[in-house]
Amino acid sequence: MSEAHAEMGFLRKYVFSTDHKIIGIQYGITALVFLFFGFCLMMMMRWQLAYPGEPIPLIGGLLGETRTDRGAMLPNFYNQLGAMHGTIMVFMGIVPLAVGAFGNYFVPLQIGAPDMAFPRLNMASYQAFVIGGVIMLVSFFLPGGAASSGWTSYAPLAVIATTGQTFWLFGMMFLIASSLLGGINFIVTIIHLRAEGLTFFRLPFFVWSQLVTAFLLVLAFPALQAASVMQLMDRLAGTSFFMPSGLVVGGEQIAAVGGGSPLLWQHLFWFLAHPEVYVLILPGMGIVAEVIAVNTRKPLWGYRPMVYSLLFLGFLSFGVWAHHMYMTGMGTTMSTFFQITTMIISIPSVIILTCLVISLWGASIRFPVPMLFALAFLPMFGIGGLTGLPLGLAAPDAFLHDTYYVIGHFHYVVAPGTIFALFAGIYHWWPKITGRQMNEALGKIHFWFSFLFMNGIFMPMMFEGMAGVSRRLFDPTIYVTGEAAHGLTIMTSWSAWGLALAQVPFIINFFWSMRKQEMAEDNPWQATTLEWATPTPPPHGNFPETVVAYSGPYEYSVPGAERDFSPQFIKQEA
Repeated sequence: MSEAHAEMGFLRKYVFSTDHKIIGIQYGITALVFLFFGFCLMMMMRWQLAYPGEPIPLIGGLLGETRTDRGAMLPNFYNQLGAMHGTIMVFMGIVPLAVGAFGNYFVPLQIGAPDMAFPRLNMASYQAFVIGGVIMLVSFFLPGGAASSGWTSYAPLAVIATTGQTFWLFGMMFLIASSLLGGINFIVTIIHLRAEGLTFFRLPFFVWSQLVTAFLLVLAFPALQAASVMQLMDRLAGTSFFMPSGLVVGGEQIAAVGGGSPLLWQHLFWFLAHPEVYVLILPGMGIVAEVIAVNTRKPLWGYRPMVYSLLFLGFLSFGVWAHHMYMTGMGTTMSTFFQITTMIISIPSVIILTCLVISLWGASIRFPVPMLFALAFLPMFGIGGLTGLPLGLAAPDAFLHDTYYVIGHFHYVVAPGTIFALFAGIYHWWPKITGRQMNEALGKIHFWFSFLFMNGIFMPMMFEGMAGVSRRLFDPTIYVTGEAAHGLTIMTSWSAWGLALAQVPFIINFFWSMRKQEMAEDNPWQATTLEWATPTPPPHGNFPETVVAYSGPYEYSVPGAERDFSPQFIKQEA
């Protein structure tokens, strides 16, 4: 592993690299750019919702006559922004950051491997991700604009939509191919390339979370891949997998119809999309567990129950998809089945969250920036989970379905939930990636304002939803419910713009720390897992000599030990 390598050119080293660390950084930077772009789309939508029909400040006149009328947003453009915001944030932002970036960079390091099992497959996975993302972005410039049928692309609306929907389907195929290649690679890597002594129950919880996530990717995504091909056939080849007989649009019967089922699309989509929620959240749980263990200076309380819960969570996530479809009239028997499985799946989530909270008990807690984000994750994810329970039951779902309550619930899981976990990971592992420390003061400013504005966005949505405001409205004030709750809508919009400003300290910190901040030690947090055994930043091949795991991942405050941390890569004296 310590052999010398010839110096590589820029393209070979940074564009066509097969090094898992470079690919992890590529995923990370690309996903952050997509996240920023998807966030900008949302900020434009929030202007229309808060001030319907008024010109968008600064950029309204630049968007063109097909998207605006004298600077004010047109309804079809609003639909495009909504569909692409969801698609970009989920498939091009959070998943690539949580799995592609953190997984690629740290899974091989945490298992003591020199690289991923299939480095060229890893490179192909990233390239497919970029191609899929570019196709999605290019669709904004097509006649008729980007896809506008929602991020769920429900048939038959999506089948008869403009050309942007075709690009959405092609883009999704590349994004799914990327996830499948990555998922297979993670599974083989974790099973076959673990260091000597690193048994499964010596794996860090983060690695377990990535392993379960990889299985979800490999088993769930093919359903949407197949559905995308079928919808593409409906659009381009005249088939009718999802087109019902006798469909009339604009007073005219659609020609290519013949007994297809729109519900089939929903089943295939949600068979992917509910496990996808756990693809979003499980890596976040893994990151938070690492940060909490390091900063409480204690072993994770209930490590094995957490692992078993993770496995059960992954398995059962394939049995709850139809709780998104109570309103389709599936019947009481099927509704009852999915209500029961939905209530059951909350149990392992509660176990993991409870173990993380109990891990804080009696600890000598340190509060650096990553720990602040990790601690904030716990109540935020708790709110997201608890508010999901009413939606898992058919009776309250009938009242809350398609209201802003659903938006608030889902975003509490993935925004102050997963995204806070991802920020915790960035601040925690930044010294290992760059060799520099991030600035603590800028980090704390970033955290506190993000925490404030995140809740300012999503908590009012809960009340709007319970007041009956539909999430599908271009102008919510046209109905009495929306008019009555319009103050909350304005508050949400201003909080969203405030959240954008709250990211400025992070962006400054990101670039400034790489050049100006002090050099970091190899193990600045005094952590115990294998990634801290490498030089900082890790060289090609990762470890200068073969690494061996002698103990579990969280040997903190071991009685009789000289220090309050006992790295698993150092053999302790008996």
